[in-house]
Amino acid sequence: MIEKDQTYAHEFSFSQQDVIAFANATGDKNPVHLDADYAAKTMFKRPIMHGMLSASLFSKVFGTLFPGEGTIYLKQSLNFLKPMYVDTVYVAEFIVKEVIKDKNRAVVETLIKHKETGNVCTSGEAVVMNVEKIK
Repeated sequence: MIEKDQTYAHEFSFSQQDVIAFANATGDKNPVHLDADYAAKTMFKRPIMHGMLSASLFSKVFGTLFPGEGTIYLKQSLNFLKPMYVDTVYVAEFIVKEVIKDKNRAVVETLIKHKETGNVCTSGEAVVMNVEKIK
């Protein structure tokens, strides 16, 4: 069962191939994600990942790990605070802020942090529903 103040963490990284696949799937072929020469001339100095690619990790965790199977993802706010790069280890952190038992819902703070530095790259808040695991 999901409880207030419960936490969950999940380590991950994405490869450039993942970025290319995401660009192909979404049509977002902005060269800042795909072209090293182009990105070198930007403030980032190298290609950055799509913010939505990194945030899609939240969907994986909610649907398969925490709370897991049967979870319906209802809402998500996002703040992209720092660029994220391929082949870099990040940690997605989840903190249950509120449990709404009569609706089988939870409000969850969602963070992505650079594993090595602890810098927050993405922050937000999600609302999820699971009739079996949120009571």
